[in-house]
Amino acid sequence: MGAQTRRTPKRLPEKLKEIRLKLGLSQNEMIRRMGLEKELTREQVSSFELGRRQPNLMTLWAYANVANLYVDALILDSTDLPEILPSPVKSVGTPHPTRSRTQ
Repeated sequence: MGAQTRRTPKRLPEKLKEIRLKLGLSQNEMIRRMGLEKELTREQVSSFELGRRQPNLMTLWAYANVANLYVDALILDSTDLPEILPSPVKSVGTPHPTRSRTQ
C-alpha cells in the first residue's frame, strides 16, 4: 500500500498570522514573545503563515500559549479564534460558521 497523505488543518496558516497581527507583532517579535529565538527564524514563521510548512507541536503550543488558547483552537478548522488576543480566559475559540452543502 502507498503512503497515506497526512491530514492537515487547512486554516492553520491564517490562524497563525491572525494571532501575530492581533498581538501587533512582527514575525521577529512573535518569535521573541514565544521564547523561540534559538529554534525559529523569521523565514520559518513566514513559511508557516503562507502554508508552505507546518510548525512542530512545541511551536504550536507556543503560539497557543502566547494567545492564551488551547491548541484545539489552532488545529480545528471548525473553530475561529476569539476576537481579543491574548484571550482574557484560556479559550477553545468560537464555532466557525459552516457553509451549506450546496456551496
